[in-house]
This record gives sequence, C-alpha cells and structure tokens, in this order.
Amino acid sequence: MNAAHAQQTFKLAVVSAGTGDPSSTRLLADRVADRAAALAAGRGHQVTVTVIEPREIAADITTALTSQLITPRLRRAIAALAEADGIIAAAPVYKAGASALFTSFFHVLDNDLLIAKPVVLAATAGTARHALVVDDQMRSLFAFLRTMTVPTSLFAAPEDWGDPSLNTRVDRAARELVLLMESGFARKVRDESWGSYSHEFGGAGGTGTDIDLDTDLMRLATGGPAG
Repeated sequence: MNAAHAQQTFKLAVVSAGTGDPSSTRLLADRVADRAAALAAGRGHQVTVTVIEPREIAADITTALTSQLITPRLRRAIAALAEADGIIAAAPVYKAGASALFTSFFHVLDNDLLIAKPVVLAATAGTARHALVVDDQMRSLFAFLRTMTVPTSLFAAPEDWGDPSLNTRVDRAARELVLLMESGFARKVRDESWGSYSHEFGGAGGTGTDIDLDTDLMRLATGGPAG
C-alpha cells in the first residue's frame, strides 16, 4: 500500500431527515454508510459514523432560523458536520420537494461549513414520480454550499427496495464517496485554497469554522462596538 493510500480513519456524518422510527430514509442512509464502511475496510481504512436526525432537534432548528440562537444540541450536530470527512444526506420527499425539516437544517449552517466535503445525496418517496427531486433540488442546495456531491445520486420508491439495481447504485455512490474521502481533497482545499474563496461568515450565529470573530471589523459587522 503506497503512501497515498495509507491507512486512515474517516469520520462519516449521516443526516437522515426521516420522521418515522424506523424510516425508509434512515434505512437508505444506513445502507450507504454500511457499504462505504465495508469498501473503506477493503482498502485498509476505518470509518466512524455519526448519525444526525433532524427530527430529534426540530425545535432547535426552528429556534436557529427565527432567532439565530444555536442551542447546545444543534451545535453538536454542526460540529459533527464540521469534523466529517464525508457526509450522507438523505431526505424524504413531500409534495415534489425535499422535506422542509431537511432543508431547514442545512439552511441554518454557515455557508462555509461544508466547502469541498464529499456528499452522497439520497431521497425516498412514496412514488417514483419524485425521482428527479434529488438532482433537481437537493443537488443545487449542496452546490450553493460548495460541497463535492458524488456523481451518483440515490432515490428509492417502494418498488425499488426489492430491485437489485438499487444495491448497484448504492455500491457506486458509496465507492465514489470513499474515493473522494481517500483523496483528502476537502482538507487540501482548506489548507491550500481557503483564502481564494469569497467567504460568507456569520451565518447561523457564526457557526463556521476557522473564523476569527474577535476583531474590530467582525464586531462591527455583527452589530457590536469596535475595540
């Protein structure tokens, strides 16, 4: 094994916005996470998984949206995303769109939090008519957040769960995720190219990383006194 593929431990954050327990959204997200962990193990790596379920912090998300107050529970979820080497983002689809709970959670994040992080996008719905929501809506949201969404998106309607092609797509998406994490691209961007981005600090109560808020300029920008 060469240096580029030396053993690594990857932190994988799973955001599953299903509202049931259990939910098909969580089932799909777990399937991707399990496959990514198995593929990484086959390449000599380890994967630790942190699951974030927005339904458990729905009140905290609403508070952040309406008052910019970040509660301790929400801050822990944000920290898990900030520390993650890769993300699986899974949403149920309601009325031709990703659930409001899912989008609201990502709306409260600082715009710079997820720059260059590899992300698998996944969605579930009660009908195949919603299959384009992942690429038509979810991918544009994560493009705005400047993530590296993997080429393969995932969607599962009821009839897909018994179709072998779903496992094929899960395998492909998981492999793309592992390869992107292995490349260290997000870390290299932060280390070598961070200054070349047009940053939007201060969103969601200043939950971005590597942001120095204790300067005269930043205190003025956030409505406080300088000096």
